[in-house]
Amino acid sequence: MSYLGYVLGAYAVFAVFLAWDFWAPRLRLTRTRREIAARARRQAARADGEPSA
Repeated sequence: MSYLGYVLGAYAVFAVFLAWDFWAPRLRLTRTRREIAARARRQAARADGEPSA
């Protein structure tokens, strides 16, 4: 009886989760930075369009 398939599968699942654990925060940080930059551009455009009081 060989457990090779089971062991390789377990290592493959571990590697996938390890990679996801590495990349997920970076993707979230990139998305958050992009949203912050877009919000800043909208606020700047809104401030430029307002008449001076």
